[in-house]
Amino acid sequence: MVDLAPMRALRPVPAAAARVLAPPYDVVDVASARALAGDPDSFLHVSRPEIDLPDAVDPADQQVYAAAGAALERLVAREVLRRDPAPAYFAYRRSDAHGSQTGLVGCASVDDYESGVIATHESTRPDKELDRVRHVDAVDAHDEPVFLIAPPTAVLREVIATATAGDPETDAVAHDGVRHQVWPVTSAAAVEDVRAALAALPRAYVADGHHRSAAAARVRRLRRERGQLSPGADAFLAVLVPADDVRVLAYDRLVLDTGGLPAEELPAALRAAGFTVAETDDGPGGGRPQQRHCFGVRVGHRWWTATTAPGSVNERDPVASLDVALLQDRVLEPLLGIRDPRTEPRLAFVGGEVGTDALAGRADAVAGSVAFALHPTSVAELVACADAGVDMPPKSTWFDPKLGSGLFVHPLG
Repeated sequence: MVDLAPMRALRPVPAAAARVLAPPYDVVDVASARALAGDPDSFLHVSRPEIDLPDAVDPADQQVYAAAGAALERLVAREVLRRDPAPAYFAYRRSDAHGSQTGLVGCASVDDYESGVIATHESTRPDKELDRVRHVDAVDAHDEPVFLIAPPTAVLREVIATATAGDPETDAVAHDGVRHQVWPVTSAAAVEDVRAALAALPRAYVADGHHRSAAAARVRRLRRERGQLSPGADAFLAVLVPADDVRVLAYDRLVLDTGGLPAEELPAALRAAGFTVAETDDGPGGGRPQQRHCFGVRVGHRWWTATTAPGSVNERDPVASLDVALLQDRVLEPLLGIRDPRTEPRLAFVGGEVGTDALAGRADAVAGSVAFALHPTSVAELVACADAGVDMPPKSTWFDPKLGSGLFVHPLG
């Protein structure tokens, strides 16, 4: 049973939604955030408050978190954001040239997270988790949603279709062209229908937002220890999307220096390691493998395919059979000396929305570098890892389009 509760959200008034709407805090660097945050109503002033402070200020300095809280208070004081009068759910749709994804917004239970009803597939980094703890504690709110996925039941589909039957209350287009639409679900009967549909779900899975969900549990413990626990701290902001409506792109790899192996010798080294290697289409959009256990390899201004030997992959192991794991275990570490992808400075991760043409351009621009285009990890593979209680390798998935920031805020008070 998944406990996703209705919430009294802080939300932008419809006329201000396009000005407030921002990309997630962790997909833009400071320079990009400053360029995008020209409007004082941009939520980047809350999610990336360092953009309003001198460059010399450490991003982990307490004044950064204080600035985030002050920025949120300003948006509320100017009535750019208003608190809903009663608890509600929200249907939330993101649309782009590739299609649309629609989910339900509410408050996920910290108890569900701690008990495993909300399952994870990724370990958190202590520094990033602490950053989110300090941010949430300072702004007194969960201000960016955790992305959850769930089995696509018929009743879940039905309540989403009912909620989106009319015109959206909020309809805004972000800087990247993604359209964000919101339908409040406010009537008592409709709220109960949504709650029942969610309660029938056996489990939900964190797709994106492991540090935010972990921080929610830590903030609750912290506030309990300080004697400041309020009911709002028992939950965190979440968007739940049916699994068959989720779009997962590949997370490609760019190796800026092949170490002791000359780049031009990589195809031969792959053959010696048991891969079937062949030169492939070098035209626009080329390089992306169309099946699992096959990699696009950009080397020498050409695309190659490297395919694992039949029967060489243990499909019973949900982690070892992932393409990102196969690449690491059979190529990056043994051939290129990349032992820890989390800390290796020669290795860069490139989200699949960049595309193989741009990926090839980056590899071609640096002598001695190579790129690897992967087949996307599937939702089923993610769920298998989470159900087995094992972590996927870092940067296994790139969900697209990203959730917007600033459309929903869950105050802790």
